Amino acid sequence: MSDIPTDLKYASSHEWVRIEGDTAIIGISDHAQQELTDLAFIELPEVGLDLTAGDSCGVVESVKTASEIYAPISGEVIEINDALQTEPGLANEDPYGEGWFYKIRFDIPGEIEELLSPEEYTDQVNI
Repeated sequence: MSDIPTDLKYASSHEWVRIEGDTAIIGISDHAQQELTDLAFIELPEVGLDLTAGDSCGVVESVKTASEIYAPISGEVIEINDALQTEPGLANEDPYGEGWFYKIRFDIPGEIEELLSPEEYTDQVNI
């Protein structure tokens, strides 16, 4: 059974968003990492890149498959989790903590309200 923290927002493409002031921390959900299984490589967006909600901004590769990462909200990438370059398994072990992907300074606060609530995301993944 997947863990779905109640203090986050979610994208239908399985990214989570944690808001801290005008910054959003983004990663993939526990459900996504379970579906992907053992992550072997994670390509993250470059710092300084301006993203629009829905943009493909990276790739996660596992022993099973490769999947794109999408920007759940618009903004400028201000930091990436460098630890994932050498330890991609952090996203499996701690998807909502040490396994976060990147941080953005978001442009359009209204986009946050368009994301899924924990309850809506739970319904989506049929838990």
